Amino acid sequence: MPFTIPFFVLLKTAFYPQRSPEPQNAQIPMNQAVAAFSRFFTVPTATTILYLLYGLIFCIERLLVMKFKCSTAQFSDVCQNVQRAISSRTTMPALEGILIQAQDGKLFLTGYDLEVGIQTSIEAEIKEEGALVLNARILCDILRKIPVDTVELQSDSRFLANIKGGESRYKINGISSEEYPELPSISGGAPLVVGLGVLREMIKQTIFAVAINPDTKPVHSGVKFEVSEGRLRLAAIDGFRLALRTEPIAYEGQEVSFVVPPKTLNELLKISVDEASEVSISVGKRHIVFDVGVYHVVSRLLDGEFMNYAAAVPAQHKTEAAINTHDFIAAIERISLIITEKIKSPVRCTSSPEEGRILLSCQTGLGTADDSVSADLNGDGFEVGFNNRFLLDALRAADTDEILLRFSSVVLPIVILPPEGDRFLYMVLPVRLKADK
Repeated sequence: MPFTIPFFVLLKTAFYPQRSPEPQNAQIPMNQAVAAFSRFFTVPTATTILYLLYGLIFCIERLLVMKFKCSTAQFSDVCQNVQRAISSRTTMPALEGILIQAQDGKLFLTGYDLEVGIQTSIEAEIKEEGALVLNARILCDILRKIPVDTVELQSDSRFLANIKGGESRYKINGISSEEYPELPSISGGAPLVVGLGVLREMIKQTIFAVAINPDTKPVHSGVKFEVSEGRLRLAAIDGFRLALRTEPIAYEGQEVSFVVPPKTLNELLKISVDEASEVSISVGKRHIVFDVGVYHVVSRLLDGEFMNYAAAVPAQHKTEAAINTHDFIAAIERISLIITEKIKSPVRCTSSPEEGRILLSCQTGLGTADDSVSADLNGDGFEVGFNNRFLLDALRAADTDEILLRFSSVVLPIVILPPEGDRFLYMVLPVRLKADK
């Protein structure tokens, strides 16, 4: 408990330790005051020193703006998650830090780079409520190294944070919480609720196809969410390939679509939350909020007109091949051993209906490679080239033991589908082979 007797009363008691209190309106003669000060400064007593210490402690405690104690492991874990929303390249020093707010028996932590924000909270023993911004990298490094179960942090009016854990002591310069930008908020409308495990699976199976070329439209650098009655669909396209992933959900609201930046979706993949949790998604005009477990993820949305990908899917096909997914991946990986980032060449894919196989071959400056995989072929024969990495990305995202491969022509995309239903659809544009020139 802070010492509650005013400091000037203690000093007066020290000056007159053996006198009874003066009447309220009594005047202290000047000679007595001079004598008191002289006695105080020339002959300090143990009582005087004790009073001064009490007063000093009281003054220091009055300067505290925040003080709390919490679990080191929990504090470190949430700091690692929040830190991922912080940019190391910013002109605003406050954005390099984590906003720490101690109030209502909890510790709230926020990281924000003006594009993505992550906020969470943990239980803590709050002794003084307050707020402070501390450098994210330094704070996370300190918490990782503290060897004890409990850590204490207190800061003063100069924003100097004292961190104590066991025998470790740190004094870290902070920044006023008033310099930290406020997270965007979204109000109104019923949120969309989907299982975290399902959403993460859908993200992994589409995010690889987002555009990374700076010359493409910014809207194509994100993943498009299409929400309709009973269905959620994610779409990504980069001009060379398309990834679609569809999942039935319990939703009866109006149709809505929006494009989320890949950084936001990657954070949802990394946050340490139970896979069985549910994600509540709230969408505004410019921002979107994902609430999952104790985490609150806010992101801006990408503006622009997303490509009408449905028009790019071939309406008909000449050949369909049913192929074991694992066998096809393994065969392409073997062919890819002679393909490098510097030495690139398309993989030639040829059907052999008589043998019931698809023949694969490639020729680069390193040599040649040939392989094949069994397939159930229906339709005309074909010969087409494709980028090995693009096709492998799509095949690895397919979560079925068998896939359907559809060919239309040497200029139309290769389409990859599940044996049944519309769970996923991947398209890869072919590469013109030398024989086609």
